[in-house]
Amino acid sequence: MLVDDHSIVRDGIRLLLEQAEGLEIIDEANDGEEALEKLKTHQADATLPDLVLMDISLPGMSGIQTTQVISRLHKHVRVLMLSMHNNEDYILRSVEAGAYGYILKDSSSDEMVKAIRMIASGEKYYSSPVASIILSGYMQQLKKGSKQSRDVQPSRLSNKEKEILQFLVDGMSSREIAERLQLSVRTVDNHRANMMRRLQVRNAAELVRIAVEEKLI
Repeated sequence: MLVDDHSIVRDGIRLLLEQAEGLEIIDEANDGEEALEKLKTHQADATLPDLVLMDISLPGMSGIQTTQVISRLHKHVRVLMLSMHNNEDYILRSVEAGAYGYILKDSSSDEMVKAIRMIASGEKYYSSPVASIILSGYMQQLKKGSKQSRDVQPSRLSNKEKEILQFLVDGMSSREIAERLQLSVRTVDNHRANMMRRLQVRNAAELVRIAVEEKLI
């Protein structure tokens, strides 16, 4: 199914896809609301399309909003976003909405057909500039999430744990720390194990590195 509010664009895409073997356009829609109504009819007739080629900029309900609804109501219908926007916000929102792919309107005809075939077979497809933006965006999110997680954790260290952590940074052993603080070695080891768990590190060396890098003491 083709969804685009410009009939001349749909005509061009239809002409292109009709020349590709094995591809059939079963319906078209001017906007998101019309697309959803037609999908409802196709569902009743058991003639749902395998793929919807969706323009991202539509009047009324946007392509991203329409994709969200399709992903929820028609789980076996995959959406390929077609857009002029090489924009991180549009791209990441489309992926989060459930789109299986995203290609730009200046993509070649061969790339469009390739994307449709791959998505119809269950794979995902993003043109090269889009894939780079997606990777960069998610890496930033992961980095931000990791930092936020770590920023919260140090505040949960008790004063005693911070004191022990300082001695570890100074190179003292658990026995030396125990003697200095008049604690048992086991108690010191328990504090160290708790700090390692909270800061998500595997050994004392990593614990010391995080303490220095994040200025926990």
